Amino acid sequence: MSAKNERFRARNLAVHRPERKVEFPKDTDGRHLRISEYYGKNIFDFRTAKEIPESVKKELISIANTNKPLTKEMADVVAKAALEWALSRGATHYCHWFQPLTGNTAEKHDSFLDIKNGEAIENLSASQLMQGEPDASSFPNGGSRSTFEARGYTSWDLTSPMFLVSGTNGKTLCIPTAFISYTGQALDIKTPLLRSEVALSNAACRFLKAIGQETTHVQSNCGSEQEYFLVDKAFFYARPDLVMTGRTLFGSLSAKNQQLDDHYFGDISERVMSFMQELDFELHKLGVPSKTRHNEVAPGQYEIAPIFDRTNVAADLNQILMSTLSRVAHKHEFEVLLHEKPFAGINGSGKHLNWSLSTVEGDNLLNPGEKPEENYRFLTVCSAVNEAVFRHGGMIRAAIASAGNDHRLGANEAPPSIISTYLGDTLEKIFSAIKEGKTFTSDDECTMDLMATQLANLSKDNTDRNRTSPFAFTGNKFELRACGSEMAIGLPLSILNGAVAEVLNETADKIEKLMSSGKSSEAAMKEVTKEWVTHSYDVIFNGDGYSDEWIVEAEKRGLPNLKTTADALPLFMDKKSTNFLFEQKIYTQDELETRFHVLVERYNVIREIEFRTLIEMVNQHVIPAVLHYKKELGSVIRMQKDLSIESSVEKSIYKKINYATETLFTRVENLNNSINELAEDDEKRSHTIAETLMPLSEEIAELCNEIEEMVPDQLWTLPKYYDMLFLR
Repeated sequence: MSAKNERFRARNLAVHRPERKVEFPKDTDGRHLRISEYYGKNIFDFRTAKEIPESVKKELISIANTNKPLTKEMADVVAKAALEWALSRGATHYCHWFQPLTGNTAEKHDSFLDIKNGEAIENLSASQLMQGEPDASSFPNGGSRSTFEARGYTSWDLTSPMFLVSGTNGKTLCIPTAFISYTGQALDIKTPLLRSEVALSNAACRFLKAIGQETTHVQSNCGSEQEYFLVDKAFFYARPDLVMTGRTLFGSLSAKNQQLDDHYFGDISERVMSFMQELDFELHKLGVPSKTRHNEVAPGQYEIAPIFDRTNVAADLNQILMSTLSRVAHKHEFEVLLHEKPFAGINGSGKHLNWSLSTVEGDNLLNPGEKPEENYRFLTVCSAVNEAVFRHGGMIRAAIASAGNDHRLGANEAPPSIISTYLGDTLEKIFSAIKEGKTFTSDDECTMDLMATQLANLSKDNTDRNRTSPFAFTGNKFELRACGSEMAIGLPLSILNGAVAEVLNETADKIEKLMSSGKSSEAAMKEVTKEWVTHSYDVIFNGDGYSDEWIVEAEKRGLPNLKTTADALPLFMDKKSTNFLFEQKIYTQDELETRFHVLVERYNVIREIEFRTLIEMVNQHVIPAVLHYKKELGSVIRMQKDLSIESSVEKSIYKKINYATETLFTRVENLNNSINELAEDDEKRSHTIAETLMPLSEEIAELCNEIEEMVPDQLWTLPKYYDMLFLR
């Protein structure tokens, strides 16, 4: 079959695929089970496991929230209970499930099979539960280890529930773990995140104790909204760029895309709804609290959002979510695109990290209450978070840097690469009054009269929503909107936690000192809040983060604008920028250097794959389509010349497409030569890629788009944006 026919075959498949029907569980009376009746069916959580005595549960919870060591005896109780639970559900294998610096997850399966006295038995020992030994040399390590230094360890994270993954012919028990080298260096995303939780809890507990509100543990919580695209599988495999890079390297926009905003929150098509329903079912069984689903702004784009969970668990659940998205999509003949910008010119995808702080008793430290101007604890914590972002916005930017996110940051659907905070009108006015030493008087209406008796009056929030802000206060939490859609969220959360922990420790120091001099806790909080607000006021911006004026204003305020990944990643090597992470034992210097080398190498490799794929697609698809069309045009021109008929239109088209093709060919040769001349040094290589090769590749993409619009549809061999975004 010709390549030309392959595209049209894909179109035919896409528009005629039936919706997949799924049988959801029913009880003996034929009634569909409620979500609550099968939620968490495939997870083993020691806190709720019936097989574990209550006394053991309490001890394990205490261990999870303090620095108390986990004993082998305690782990043995969990191991035996987990084994019986997994075997009763058909599991044959277990694995230590971890998050190496690839950004994905990793697992090595071992069977429960053991031999005792010559007989086969099933076994999961405390040692097997607590510690594994995968080969560490083949995972990204930034050159910190030689190939022959292979030993690494995985260590059970008892705060994150185990879960079952079902295959066609069996099930595997996945045990969430950390991953470290033989020397104890964190080679994963989870370990520093767990350390940051300890640092944040210690700092927040110190602050609360200083103001007379003691608790044993404070945790950060996260709810990560996940955006994604769905593309029919036939289109996906007919586009080499989607297969190789996760995004289209060129493509002409269809006349209608998202201009009418008619896809956003619009009616969900039956085929997509069928996918979403099965997705929710699978996620709920895995204990992922999927709550919201809807169409996003771009055609073919969607979003799913969970209920909040403690941050390290939320990070694990987001990884489970991404893998489940892909697995369920395949059953519906879809491919999920998690790239931040799979289609140029329309909305890209992000991952909005809703972040809050709460005590172990469930008291939200970012809840403003009915009168936030009188809630001094809230104002102190909020001002401390603002100070943390002011100090360490550069590192937060570096933590969300990636090749994919460079396409999205600063575009029309994402915040800019300048990290600022949005507080909303009410809170900004309160902070302004505190800074100026004035009394704040609220003039906001608490309810809105809709002037229709059929409608109830609405309660008005104390903040609006600013989608142009990278870090926005949204009622009783902050929302880090700058994270990329395919990114593992543990890295930016560990940086954010560390930044806030540093300032909360200083806050506790200041309050303790002020109160020892005779001031009340209220007066001490007021004084410290004013200090933080005054010092960090420049990071507050409630306006349009997309505007050119903000870029100029941010520079005046001294806020960093790290436009590309190549600009941002060197902060991992800057001791002044990272010292707060060393001091709180979240990262060692070696671990941050490792991350720099891993991330910059990943950026370079991803870009080089994109460049080589682009060159191949031009040579294999674009130029052949042009040559075919030029041949047809030439035949028409010759025929009309023989008939003494003027061919001004045909000649004009021929010249235009010929010029575009010759320019394209020259640019492609330049790109190919430039790739071969790249420096060996990774950092220099990344800057050349970002500053020279990326603009060149974008010129090539524009020329390809221009040619696509001139070549007749039947001669174009690649699925177009129209095909991929609109045909379901």
